Amino acid sequence: MAKILDKQRYKCALAAMQTVQAIDRACPVLHSGPGCAQKLSDTTGSSGYLSPQIFPCTSINEKDVVFGGVKKLESTITNALKVIDADLYVVLTGCIPEIVGDDAAEVVSKFADADKPVVFAPTAGFKGNNYKGHEQVVEAIVTQYLKKSDKKQKGLVNLWADVPYQDLFWLGNIRELENLLREIGLTPNTIFGYQRGIDNINKIPEAEFNLLVSPWVGLKNMKTMEKRLGIPYLHYPVLPVGATETSKFLREVGKFAKIDESKVEDVIKKHEDYFYYLISRYADLFLENRVINKQFSVVADAQYSLAITKFLVNDLGLVPAKQFVTDDTPKEFQEQIKAEFQNLNYGIKADVAFETDGFNIHSEIKSHDYHGYPLILGGYYEKEMTEKLNGNFLNISWPVLDKVVFDDFYVGYTGGIRLIEDIYTVAVQRFN
Repeated sequence: MAKILDKQRYKCALAAMQTVQAIDRACPVLHSGPGCAQKLSDTTGSSGYLSPQIFPCTSINEKDVVFGGVKKLESTITNALKVIDADLYVVLTGCIPEIVGDDAAEVVSKFADADKPVVFAPTAGFKGNNYKGHEQVVEAIVTQYLKKSDKKQKGLVNLWADVPYQDLFWLGNIRELENLLREIGLTPNTIFGYQRGIDNINKIPEAEFNLLVSPWVGLKNMKTMEKRLGIPYLHYPVLPVGATETSKFLREVGKFAKIDESKVEDVIKKHEDYFYYLISRYADLFLENRVINKQFSVVADAQYSLAITKFLVNDLGLVPAKQFVTDDTPKEFQEQIKAEFQNLNYGIKADVAFETDGFNIHSEIKSHDYHGYPLILGGYYEKEMTEKLNGNFLNISWPVLDKVVFDDFYVGYTGGIRLIEDIYTVAVQRFN
């Protein structure tokens, strides 16, 4: 019997069109039905240079299902190259053309000599969600466009982190990670966001190494680049939020990149001194405010659930209730992620559930005794439930519907302070 999935926290793989959109002057070309782009573009801040409403699309119909849509795809790509002023074109397939067997890869291969690069990523919804679709887009660029280079730029590191748009803080997080890497003497290279486009993509093979800051998304791409382009990689599985994890992150990156230890420690000390100065100024608030100094739960993808749990325990000394990972994490990565939830300061361990069904998540939260007001950090789906529990709620994961984010971020030392501000702003409002 079919099972209804309640309040899932991801989209189908075709939403990888947002990964393409995050690359400056890149154009998604959709081989799908006419409504897919509109359905998958419900986040704020998704207009920009090319908005989903004007993505080239084959808009396949019943006739194309019967007779095939490859001719329509070829003409759509041809006309996109003529009409859309872009530097990179990424063909993405929806469910219908892959079900009926359209060979999109063969069609795209005909454009190998086009003036601008055209690559193809299979992103049918039944193949997975948009986290996997994101990996497919990067995989397409690496395997169909990039070539191995003997030239290496000293200190150049390719940085990979958030899934654009799925994480509303993606732009600010990546920029802050770039800033931290620069401070210890590296030159970060990213392909997402402002003025990060084809020029940065072309630099990828020249990097000394790849740096993946993610529990699991992107690991497939790192292995592909190591094999095809000869680029080694450092996998740091925790998004660094706050002083404890960011200092650990910088030390590990510095060691991998063979940077002088004293230089890294000087950067860490500068940031930690200011971070703890700010913390000490508000120590009375943290100690006297018993509203949230009980237990908390995070309902988010693996990246945020793990990062924020570590931050709240290691930096603020809060006690974790059950944590929920909602991104349909592949089973081969779950044990590693569970181990990170066990690796907290003060001997504290956090129980974690890999759960995609919102009904089950809400049932567990409702049945747990938080020993006071619960603190719930999650998607907008948790807001009404938390209010009924008389708890404190902060919307930090998809869907984010109660805030507008331009380039704000939670990563690093400064990001940790911003997260504290957001949490305690919610808490103090209870008294006003």
